Amino acid sequence: MLVMKFGGASVASPECFHKIAKIISQRLRIEKCPIVVVVSAMSGVTDQLLDQALQVHPNPPKRELDMLISVGERVSIALLAMALSLEGIEGLSFTGSQSGILTDERHSDARIVDVKPHRISLALKEGKVAIVAGFQGVSRKGEITTLGRGGSDTTAVALAAALMADGVDFYKDVDGIYETDPKKSDSAKKLAVLTYDQAKGIASGGAKVLHLRSIELAEKNGIQLRVRSFNSPEVVGTVVGTIGRLNSVRYENEQ
Repeated sequence: MLVMKFGGASVASPECFHKIAKIISQRLRIEKCPIVVVVSAMSGVTDQLLDQALQVHPNPPKRELDMLISVGERVSIALLAMALSLEGIEGLSFTGSQSGILTDERHSDARIVDVKPHRISLALKEGKVAIVAGFQGVSRKGEITTLGRGGSDTTAVALAAALMADGVDFYKDVDGIYETDPKKSDSAKKLAVLTYDQAKGIASGGAKVLHLRSIELAEKNGIQLRVRSFNSPEVVGTVVGTIGRLNSVRYENEQ
């Protein structure tokens, strides 16, 4: 089982989906295993939606805001399914609720309480690529919720835990995690391997390569996180954690 995550920078334009489809096609040929792909909204889309909301209401109701900004990821998953079709690969797109991402009731900053990926498992058994909208879920009351900034990373890790995958490959606009921002310093040192604690420390210090919540959830479930460059996808830049699983799946509300 392979879980792949593509963030906003890797879906900056419609053309990017063709590149993602080719990366997925290559991984299918190499790995020969079921693949789940988690996708963020295209770069800038969520901010545009938030701006539009604020033009209508200075303090929009959080329920309606979640309904609005969850649209961005739904656009991405549908476009990726179309791009995969051109590669001769059948992909099925799923919203957070269709994927079984269950959350608490907090709009705009929900926490995952359970994952029931029945439809994803069925798609994988049928030999299809499951494409999941990150950043969103559904409460037990049936309300659409969003997970806050960086929530798509957390979606990918939660699905990996539920589907018993050993790791998640994150495709970013950088080729790994660095001690300092490589965009600001040519001498920044890339870190090949990090413990969960080291990665959490870097994330807490403001680095945006991996979201802190996703690292914490990966640690709870013994899931390895691998950072790859979207532009050089064959190279693993940084590995966080170790391969191995705990006895049971644990989510964000559990110690």
